[in-house]
Amino acid sequence: MTTTTPHSTAGYANVNGLRMYYEIHGAGGTPLVVLHGGLLTIDVTFGAMLPELAANRQVIAVELQGHGHTADIERDITLDNLAGDVVALLDDLGIELADLFGFSLGGLTAVRVASLHPDRVGRLVAAATHFRSDGYHPGIRDGAPDTAGRLPTAEEFQQWQDAYNRVAPDPDYFFTLAAKATPAPDDVDGWSEADLRAITASTLLIIGDNDFVRLDHAAAMRDLIPGAQLAVIPGSTHMGLLSRTDILLPMVESFLSEKG
Repeated sequence: MTTTTPHSTAGYANVNGLRMYYEIHGAGGTPLVVLHGGLLTIDVTFGAMLPELAANRQVIAVELQGHGHTADIERDITLDNLAGDVVALLDDLGIELADLFGFSLGGLTAVRVASLHPDRVGRLVAAATHFRSDGYHPGIRDGAPDTAGRLPTAEEFQQWQDAYNRVAPDPDYFFTLAAKATPAPDDVDGWSEADLRAITASTLLIIGDNDFVRLDHAAAMRDLIPGAQLAVIPGSTHMGLLSRTDILLPMVESFLSEKG
């Protein structure tokens, strides 16, 4: 169960044929939309961070198509569709401008929102994201032996499934969701460098030093997004990045609190 914060509410919004689940934590300041990773839930991705993130602002935590409380629909899970759902949710909630903090699939979704709808995003934090499929280390997508220990462990995968089973409308759907959602990160091959250069939001990119994403690729992404910053979390895999709240939270808080 997601850690509760003062002034917390939960609900569903009807957007683009989807009954999208969201939670609102805290109050005040520019709203921050947090977007979970692929096959994950709000709780698995942001449960440990929500109380601090919501201490001085309103945080809107979303579960994307087919994930967590949000049932799937007869529609492909693509980055453009997910980004469109986030913008439609902002419209439904009457929010003109928001900051975005996304991890992995959620980070890719946040980047897509910022590139397609630059007027809707103030600050952007994209963790463990890339902009071409070859930005991943060899073996991440092709099933090669995980000699570097970058891939999620069996215990982590079981944690995802257990979290899904606790809240999903159809707990038996998890492996169907996995098959449907897994190709979505490769949508980045349809992006152009101009798409990234179109981002006007102040941007912080974060990866683990043993992430799926290559360090040189993350640096290239930083160079394409105007004024972007890049942080590398030491001793962190793709999933391990989420547990480094001792480094991650102060960094994100400082970035989101900057003026201008």
